[in-house]
Amino acid sequence: MWSSPEIEALIARLARLPGLGPRSARRAALALLQEPETRLKPLMAVMGDAAQTIRTCSTCGNLDSQNPCVICSDDERDQSVICVVETVGDLWALERAGVHKGLYHVLGGTLSALSGRGPDDLNTRGLLERVDGGGVREVVLALGATVEGATTAHWLHHQLAETGVTVSRLGQGVPMGGALEGMDDGTLAAALMARRRLET
Repeated sequence: MWSSPEIEALIARLARLPGLGPRSARRAALALLQEPETRLKPLMAVMGDAAQTIRTCSTCGNLDSQNPCVICSDDERDQSVICVVETVGDLWALERAGVHKGLYHVLGGTLSALSGRGPDDLNTRGLLERVDGGGVREVVLALGATVEGATTAHWLHHQLAETGVTVSRLGQGVPMGGALEGMDDGTLAAALMARRRLET
């Protein structure tokens, strides 16, 4: 080993982040350690603050420092439309595109028989309770164009069929196998604007 255990531990932690492999993590660690006063210490401070204050919204599943989150608390948003997404990353991607003016609901994943993930492993009950509470006229299923996404959308559509709300899915723009988080703003905007109603 040519560096200290502390440096190796930092590199190993960074390498576990999405998008960072061992080489990228080593470069990031070096950049932080070479300028500790301007890079490392400020990063430590904001990470500490985030760890203390960021929580999961009890209404939609978003991450925020307040509960309910700023989106759920915004009276200017259309409270009658809920856009269902797999992850918080998908929610952030849609917000960045700026095309959805309603509320969100984060499932926390998709149904997957192979992975052993059923409805009880996702935030499906919270969505059904929100719809049962009244005031919702449309649920947009903004799930990835994967087998798991399609399975989850079909299950949710079946569960919502008796509620009387309109259930729609994203339209054109989402390629098969594509995850929302990795798509550009224009593709997301086109997909949301071209959503279609699901028939029973």
